Amino acid sequence: MADAVDCVVVGAGVVGLAVARALALQGREVMVLESADAIGTGISSRNSEVIHAGLYYSTDSLKAKLCVRGRDMLYAYCTERNVPHSRCGKLLVATALSQLPSLESIQARAQANGVLDLRWLGRHEAQAMEPALECVAALFSPSTGIVDSHALMLALQGDLEHAGGLVALNSPLALAECAQDAINLEAFDGTRLRARTVVNAAGLNAPGLARRFAGLGADHVPHARHAKGSYFTLSGKAPFSHLIYPVPEAAGLGVHLTLDLGGQAKFGPDLQWVDSPDDLLVDPARGEAFYAEVRKYWPALRDGALAPGYAGMRPKIHGPDEPAADFVIQGPSVHGIPGLVNLFGIESPGLTSSLAIAEHVAALV
Repeated sequence: MADAVDCVVVGAGVVGLAVARALALQGREVMVLESADAIGTGISSRNSEVIHAGLYYSTDSLKAKLCVRGRDMLYAYCTERNVPHSRCGKLLVATALSQLPSLESIQARAQANGVLDLRWLGRHEAQAMEPALECVAALFSPSTGIVDSHALMLALQGDLEHAGGLVALNSPLALAECAQDAINLEAFDGTRLRARTVVNAAGLNAPGLARRFAGLGADHVPHARHAKGSYFTLSGKAPFSHLIYPVPEAAGLGVHLTLDLGGQAKFGPDLQWVDSPDDLLVDPARGEAFYAEVRKYWPALRDGALAPGYAGMRPKIHGPDEPAADFVIQGPSVHGIPGLVNLFGIESPGLTSSLAIAEHVAALV
């Protein structure tokens, strides 16, 4: 006999917890199923912890809309709940005259996305802010910041539980059967649930999980791709107080410098297409390419200063030779199954967008 529950959210990363919290705050009964033995052990624990301003994304995309909305919601939430964060700002730098048109187009796109606080800096203005920086021009983004992602997830979990929801750890979902009046779920341990609403926020595993939903057409499930990003940490004190990003290259955002809340600098992530989402070891040899890239904007980087840090995995739903995909937030109007929402391809800026994604999903169901 299946236990009846109003809402089930699969995945206790930052997005899943934000969605569960939003549903619980609507007065709904919510259970989060997490396959691991702790919250936030997947994508949410292996990223840059950057609060993005919303500069790069195609205007009218979900990424653009939810990043800008989510950024404002996230700063307000972190302030209200005392989640450690810093609105430290970012310099997006052109290191060659040939990159100036790209910098100008990013500024125009950001304005179209509603990011109205960017400031254009000449070389001397940028170096007045960051004396160690080498560039020909830069865009200063004061709304970019950093956040303690684990503290954020603990706050979201606390809100969820305060509103009567719960998180069930070590509870991987085996399969689901979609009916018109409910969705029947079965965990690997044999536990059965019957839910009115199910949100698939399983991150890297979301497409694979969706394929086990009997009744969901295969044409609604994208092919999962895995794009690994390795980080290298800087030994010693960072000479920068702002995040430093090079003008984006075709394959990604380039090797950028981010800071944690303790001031420790790290460089990355790079981009490496891999077959397995579990391929998370950092190859020290990849660090060699970092030096040349970083020295374009920080010539004083000394040999041997970078050490392998950690790797993350982007849950891509497009391949290496295809245009970047938008977030896919797929509700009943798309696949026809009442109560089911699938979240696919929630890569960067997923952390920044998490509260806005949650607001969007709560409105869908």
